[in-house]
Amino acid sequence: MLQFNAQQQEVKSPVFRTWVGFEYGANSTFGDLSNRYGFLNNVGLMTGVKTKKNYFLGLNSTFLFGNNIRLTGIFDHLTDAYGNITDINGDIAAVVVFPRGFSSNITFGKVFSILNPNPNSGLFIHGGVGYLLHKMKIETNDQVVPQLELDYKKGYDRLTTGINFHQFIGYNFMAESRGYHFYGGFYVQEGLTKNKRTLFFDRPDEPVSNETRLDIQMGLKFGWVIPIYKRQPQEFYFD
Repeated sequence: MLQFNAQQQEVKSPVFRTWVGFEYGANSTFGDLSNRYGFLNNVGLMTGVKTKKNYFLGLNSTFLFGNNIRLTGIFDHLTDAYGNITDINGDIAAVVVFPRGFSSNITFGKVFSILNPNPNSGLFIHGGVGYLLHKMKIETNDQVVPQLELDYKKGYDRLTTGINFHQFIGYNFMAESRGYHFYGGFYVQEGLTKNKRTLFFDRPDEPVSNETRLDIQMGLKFGWVIPIYKRQPQEFYFD
């Protein structure tokens, strides 16, 4: 008689796991970054591997966005006597500005299954180094404002880039059988950045600083990992 055993095997020891996780972070800004932007959202992807010794090596890429601009007076020289910016037709223009950015980091860490019967779950610590970019996105919707179109936006967007460091401490949960896998905790990111524009149109008489900035984000980060498993070997019994 032929029998087939396809039962799922429970996890009894640390396992190798291919890691594909979707992340969300809610961050407050500090340092030089807080002079430009307020609260920032972080949405991204973290891919990598967790080894049988619970070490983690991966790559994290994150899109930064928000709606809190703290810089003021950027377009004051473009307004009329009534405080309005007009488009090419003389109509009042609706100019909106948003913080936008991107970061990508090589990440190394470990899961410590301290006082935890599940060897793949526990305290999760990781850190890394990478690249950070942030700027202001300027939109005039369907209107045309000549002073804020095409390359003219570069005179206002405060494009800034540089090296980036991050640290995370939290909890990683991986179900003992095939199922849920998520993590969450406290996150800090420090960017050592510089302005990339050579002229700010709203401050034409002031030289653009070339000093290194300290751009800090601090908050909470949560991730949901898509389970990826190796195909289990099929067992056959013959009588």
